[in-house]
Amino acid sequence: MTKTNTALNGTKEEGVWDAKLQQFHGGQDWKFIENFIEDFSVTTNPLGTPKQALQAARDSIDTCHHYPPANQEPAKTSLAEFIWPNDYLENRDRLLLGNGASELIDLVVRSAPKGTWKPGPWDVQYKEYERSAVTNGRTILGADEQTPATLSCVVNPCNPTGDYINVEAMKKWIMDNVEDNGVVVVDESMQPWHSANFREDSLTTQKEFVESIYSTRNISVYVIHSWTKLWSCTGLRTGSIVCPTAQHCNALKKIQVPWSVNTMALAFMNAVVKDTEYLEETWKITPVWRKYVIDELTQLSLKKSEDKQWEFFGKDFLSWVWVDMKDSETADLAVQTAKDAGVPVRSGRPGYYRDTFVRVAVRDPKFVDILIQAWKNL
Repeated sequence: MTKTNTALNGTKEEGVWDAKLQQFHGGQDWKFIENFIEDFSVTTNPLGTPKQALQAARDSIDTCHHYPPANQEPAKTSLAEFIWPNDYLENRDRLLLGNGASELIDLVVRSAPKGTWKPGPWDVQYKEYERSAVTNGRTILGADEQTPATLSCVVNPCNPTGDYINVEAMKKWIMDNVEDNGVVVVDESMQPWHSANFREDSLTTQKEFVESIYSTRNISVYVIHSWTKLWSCTGLRTGSIVCPTAQHCNALKKIQVPWSVNTMALAFMNAVVKDTEYLEETWKITPVWRKYVIDELTQLSLKKSEDKQWEFFGKDFLSWVWVDMKDSETADLAVQTAKDAGVPVRSGRPGYYRDTFVRVAVRDPKFVDILIQAWKNL
């Protein structure tokens, strides 16, 4: 039986994590809920896992008595072609796959020059970068500090706040906030939700800038993706990193655990990047369903209080809404009530330390209605 950690919110999900050793991450409450209906606590694609890619992963189990390919092919080339449709062959050697983004985050943080660490410009962001920086003995700087850092990590779009800056603004931030001979990691895991033209606003297409800042200031720019959200496959653990040069990629590969990406994940990746219909539906339906979430929550908030109207954050294209309920007791009650109704949401308290906030994933309106009904009695 899992021991519940009551130091945070007292939920069984939090008890899964060793608070003294691990960084809390949401997404495990569902397994403790007998009346579970839908998970609003994770930012995965509301369309669910692409069926063809899922079948490819299932079929690959038949070869699980063999080691997966050490060169990660053909999945790596297929992903390279997805990222760089026109020049993937010349960029492929800068790409490395990993066991989710978490493995790749740790590889970069461990290999970067010792010194200071600084998060992106947001007041809070995905905590795995900070956890790795602390574990590796780095001096932590605040996001609002003007001093450039040896290692900077930016989540863009930012999870959970939903903030986003375009690629030109990101380049300027890098130039201003990373010291010479330093390293910057930009996490673009949620950036492909932007639109069908997401590549045009991605650092992955800024090869000239990456080469220039490396040659003039010796700053290494890495771009990380966790593909488990876009393609709703968090259990498969698929991530990638685009390195400044092939030499940087080889340096990470040298310290990467062999076969860290399993056969099923590689088969899934090789298939899913070719499912263009799934992405087209994602870009079409996500902003529509997100608006529905906000509209329903807005109406609910108006009925409850005139003085503490809930506030909603995040870009229209994102797969979640960051909600400030203006009151910590209301937020805690909302988390518990949602769980009781079988539709868990993400509390802003554990990990993010934002007691009045909850994060609500974008989901099919029929499931949103269940959440709204549960919250009518807050």
